[in-house]
Amino acid sequence: MGTIKTEYKSFLDDIEKNIKNKEDLEYVKKRFSSFLDVMLEQIDYIMDYKKAEIDKLEKTQKEIEERMSKMQQVIDNIEKDIYDEGFDFEITCPYCNYEFFIDVDENKTEVECPECKNMIELDWSGDVDDEPDGCNGDCHGCSGCGDEDDDM
Repeated sequence: MGTIKTEYKSFLDDIEKNIKNKEDLEYVKKRFSSFLDVMLEQIDYIMDYKKAEIDKLEKTQKEIEERMSKMQQVIDNIEKDIYDEGFDFEITCPYCNYEFFIDVDENKTEVECPECKNMIELDWSGDVDDEPDGCNGDCHGCSGCGDEDDDM
């Protein structure tokens, strides 16, 4: 705005030097002031319009960022569900039918039932028939898997 004020003052000084007739000088000053008022109103209108547009864009940007944050949380949870090594595995004790959960640990070969305290052999391969030797009957308290249900 400083440049406009300087130019306006310079314009008034210039017309005062070059217009000798006082009536013409006052007419030009008045007419130029009216013109300048219209121009400044238009500039104010444009500035208000642009400010409203910027405010709308900032609001939209904030909403998008909030949505992206929520989506990232969902993605993080999905990723955690898919790749988290510490998920639970349900076990039904073959001795007392007590159901409990343990963390999956393929290095663990047996677990103690929290109810009856018997040791339960863990087979992470999935199927006894896939084992080259089948069931060896080595489980604590086991008499072989031929007639027993394997609830793991």
